[in-house]
Amino acid sequence: MLKRLTATINSKMIVRLLRENFRLQSFNYSIAMTAMVVIAATTALTAWIMGDIIDSMTDTESRGRVFAVAGAVALIFFTKGLATYIQVVSLSRAGNSIVAAQQRKLYNRILEHGVSFFNTSTSSDLLMRVTYSAQSARTVIDTIVVGFVRDLLTLIGLIVVMIYQQPILSLFSLVFGPIAILGVRRILTYVRKIMEAEMASMAEIIRVIQETSIGIRVVKAFALENQMATRMNDAVGAVESRANAIARLEAATSPLMETLSGFAIAAVVALSAISFFGDSSSSPGELMSFITALLMAYEPAKRLARMRVTIEAGMIGVGLMYQILDTPIAVQEAEDAVPLPEGPGEVTFKNVSFQYENGNPLLSDMNVAFEAGKTTALVGPSGGGKSTIINLILRLYDPVEGCIEIDGCDLRKASFEALRDRMAFVGQDTFLFGGTLKKNIALGRKNATDEEIIEASKAANAHDFIQSMPQQYDTDVGENGGNLSGGQRQRIAIARAILRDSPILILDEATSALDSEAEFLVNEALQRLSKGRTTIVIAHRLSTILHADKIVVIDKGKVVEQGTQSELLSQNGLFLALYNRQFNGSRHE
Repeated sequence: MLKRLTATINSKMIVRLLRENFRLQSFNYSIAMTAMVVIAATTALTAWIMGDIIDSMTDTESRGRVFAVAGAVALIFFTKGLATYIQVVSLSRAGNSIVAAQQRKLYNRILEHGVSFFNTSTSSDLLMRVTYSAQSARTVIDTIVVGFVRDLLTLIGLIVVMIYQQPILSLFSLVFGPIAILGVRRILTYVRKIMEAEMASMAEIIRVIQETSIGIRVVKAFALENQMATRMNDAVGAVESRANAIARLEAATSPLMETLSGFAIAAVVALSAISFFGDSSSSPGELMSFITALLMAYEPAKRLARMRVTIEAGMIGVGLMYQILDTPIAVQEAEDAVPLPEGPGEVTFKNVSFQYENGNPLLSDMNVAFEAGKTTALVGPSGGGKSTIINLILRLYDPVEGCIEIDGCDLRKASFEALRDRMAFVGQDTFLFGGTLKKNIALGRKNATDEEIIEASKAANAHDFIQSMPQQYDTDVGENGGNLSGGQRQRIAIARAILRDSPILILDEATSALDSEAEFLVNEALQRLSKGRTTIVIAHRLSTILHADKIVVIDKGKVVEQGTQSELLSQNGLFLALYNRQFNGSRHE
């Protein structure tokens, strides 16, 4: 039952794969398949003409026939060579285009997914699917096209030649075909299980390399080299072992076909001497044509026998590809999405509740307003829901109940472009893209001029250190800003946010990982950036938010207190406890 179900699923995926890609590459595939038909025909003609070659060479009195046969042979092989060239080029163009199209489709689909998707998908797994799965799609399509057009037609043509020249011997030699098919079906039962395990091992190799590259300081600091090397050796060894197993299974078709073909040819040669099987009126050329066709039929028959093994192995990658493409998008843009209305940028939570799938509630019936043009600070114990509030405002997730509005418009009704354009974000873990400092700052706004980039850098207290860099604004930041200090990366992120010039500013622990000097420079830049904007700040260091217009205390997914610093300190509540814990009871104004 399971095998039948697997076969059905694979058949449906194959039909879908061909339907989605054949139409887009119909021109290249049409040319390739036409060339394959020519190859099949010329291959059959090669076997056919062997009879004329033998008969003409034994007929010494007809030189004209010899020259005619020689010219025909030259024409057949020239035509076959030209058709082979056209097939290879056309098939390569179609295949390369399919790989590129599938990789674009996969990446665009990944971009559509929300943060929850990335929380459950490792980067190594996604990388493997985008690269390997797209290549698997090409392999499966190429195998099907070549197998069912060139190889199948070639085999049919050669069998026709065999039957025409020696019908009785042909029927006898074809008895061995079903035996080969049964042997290949036996091999297929092992392929899928091995390929699934190999995919997991390949993902582990990518994961180890990524973790080594990103966490090299931890690897060195804790002397984890041997441990990481052991992980890599295990993963590489597993891939090597399974690749060898696949190679053995694929190669197993060769001795099977070799042995059966050898028996068939030997039997035919022996039986051809017996008048009961051989036709005594047959010429030497006819018998040679039959034997040539039989020998030439071996290669396409072998490829057709291995075709199922190749397709079965490739379908693992195709299945991984369609898992990504078919995974529902958790946060989608409304079909009738509208721009956000013009307004000062007030953000309001109305009866908002939220929880992750199969998780505990993180926010419960929350009502809070982030006033336009003012700074609102979110404080409270870790795990209370502060970061969840930020994620909901950025619409990385949607609330389970209630709604979040910007200037009276539900975020779920707004277009993603309008929503992203209205906000700027600076987080604790500043991410910089590979490239120059100028490129990273310019991400804040398309088509920003050099003068605007410099002004934003000055406002972010970044211009001076950029000027001291080897190539100034054209200095490469390294992988994830590895050539910069934490404070420098943070100021680049602030310059990016300043350049964006959005009315709503979100700051998530923007100074928590900085030393006092860097924190001073970053805070100074943040004060300039937040002036006149709706600013929402998360900070564990209360010293950085004491001058906020409003402080909202979050605990266990609820607003437990809110007000100015003086108002909250006059209450015997959670904020006062947090304040006393950090400042030992001394007042900071």
